[in-house]
Amino acid sequence: LAHPDRPPSPVNVTVTQLKANSATVSWDVPEGDMVIGYAILQQRQDGQMQRFIREVNTTNRACVLWDLAEDADYIIQVQSIGLYGESQASKRVHFRTLKETDRLPSNSSNQGDITMEGLDKDRQLQTGEIIIIVAVLLMWAAVIALFCRQYDIIKDNDSNNNKEKTKPSSEHSTPERPSGGLLRSK
Repeated sequence: LAHPDRPPSPVNVTVTQLKANSATVSWDVPEGDMVIGYAILQQRQDGQMQRFIREVNTTNRACVLWDLAEDADYIIQVQSIGLYGESQASKRVHFRTLKETDRLPSNSSNQGDITMEGLDKDRQLQTGEIIIIVAVLLMWAAVIALFCRQYDIIKDNDSNNNKEKTKPSSEHSTPERPSGGLLRSK
């Protein structure tokens, strides 16, 4: 049974943009539920490698899986992250990466790089993201102000110490010649 405050599991988990070393996983989240991120469990079917990807403060519903082994079988599961915990994992999705020699069909949109189709690239920042950004900027401003204040205190103390030091009187010092040698008295 799912906890009432936890978000529901992602649905329609699909793998697209398959290549030899990467793939894109996408999913849907039922409407009306507060989801603040996602977690993906990626595991090779032979058990040699497992990776856990966790992203919060995002409304993205896709993720690029990178550094995959060529011609290998993988299993992925996706979880929604809500304010009060994580959902149950989605159904397992199996996929196999391509061989390096495999080519995508000519009618596919192969632009040489992984694209994140379906993502809202022009989305507005959410209130929580703006608050975090402002808080970080204010902290940096405070650190810089503190550094400048400390620097001024050190500089003032240093200049006061230099004024208090007295120069040795000229009768005790040895004059130098313009050529850099010392004068010798005969």
